[in-house]
Amino acid sequence: MRTSLYPAVDELERRARTLARAAPGLLRLSRVGESRAGRPLWLLSAGHGDRHVLSVAGAHANEPVGGASALRLAALFARRPGVLEPLGCTWHFLLCLDPDGAHLAHGWQPEEPEPCLTECHRYFYRPAFARQPESLPVPPGKPLPESTALVRLLDELRPVAQFTLHGIEFGGAFVMMTREVPGAAEAFRRTAAQLRVPVDRHPVDGPDWRLDAPGVLVLPDGHGEGERDPSGFVAESTWFHPRRHGTLTTLIETPAWAVPSVSDARPVTDPDREAARLGEVLLGRIEELATVLGTRLDDGAVPAELAPLRDAARELLDVSPSIVECWAAEEPGGFHGHFATRGISARRIPLRVAAMASRALARTEPRTVEILDDLVREWSQELEKTYDLRWVPVATQTALHVRTMLNTARLVCAGGG
Repeated sequence: MRTSLYPAVDELERRARTLARAAPGLLRLSRVGESRAGRPLWLLSAGHGDRHVLSVAGAHANEPVGGASALRLAALFARRPGVLEPLGCTWHFLLCLDPDGAHLAHGWQPEEPEPCLTECHRYFYRPAFARQPESLPVPPGKPLPESTALVRLLDELRPVAQFTLHGIEFGGAFVMMTREVPGAAEAFRRTAAQLRVPVDRHPVDGPDWRLDAPGVLVLPDGHGEGERDPSGFVAESTWFHPRRHGTLTTLIETPAWAVPSVSDARPVTDPDREAARLGEVLLGRIEELATVLGTRLDDGAVPAELAPLRDAARELLDVSPSIVECWAAEEPGGFHGHFATRGISARRIPLRVAAMASRALARTEPRTVEILDDLVREWSQELEKTYDLRWVPVATQTALHVRTMLNTARLVCAGGG
């Protein structure tokens, strides 16, 4: 059977079982919960140390690289136990936190060395915020069962480090850390340079986090209220939750298509004008989509099994103005890399809306789907031309995850947790 570059959920389980059978004294697979639809959540554990490290893959349905990275590191431990033993820890891999979302998103496999960005978006799905398991609702909301399972695991293990493995479609690599670890930022940037993956000088994520440029965001002391990012809050999340146990959480983003200009430190002549122009790009495309869609994403117009696609597309339409307002409230970064990252975001959001709306309406609105598919193709080609997208081989994507995890864990464990 051919091994997928981005393993689907069922393949993750099969490959984990194969690894565990080949290294019975080191690896073991256990079920630690289930999804809303009853799919199992699988935990692959390596070693028998007293301390614990947890890697979480598949938190976002459109980011399958995390599962591939988890299997790669587990296989490394199976072949070379001496890599894990000096850490004195048991390393756990939650193979896919959102298997329901992954099933809805799965379908595209990159045809290396020249994958197609338009084809990638034919299968795109990223859940609405309330359906993302790393998010914890403010009471009296009820957590998703996947979120509950992860919180329970964090409270049982009390890991010295939690790594959450993410992958953006296009841009640069970056990390977000809930506290500073001396040497970790330098190790990450060194790894990215060795792998020739550009580092996002100033990510648009975490506008309230402290920037350690390039490419590292650190959660400020006392953080927890008044976050400005409308796409997701950290204070009520599985990133923030284990801080009560002294856990370091590190989110690692690796791009599928690299954009070298996100690292550009040259100053911009008129930052305010550039910021306004990019806001117009986002709002103009969102307005175009709203005109095309009309009331077609209203409740009842989409089959129930495709409703998650509709809800996610509609949420992005609704929050886009507040995203532009958030950008306007920021102090302009003043250099080309910052605006390259923001320009990518301004184009990525409407592209995601068009892709998910097309899938949601595929059975009921063929003419609208044709228009949306044309927009997906047009906007994908414009992205490729504007930002000189360069495919990052999956082996390189996973290497960035694996090396960053190992380097950071060594620093944390050397410091006594």
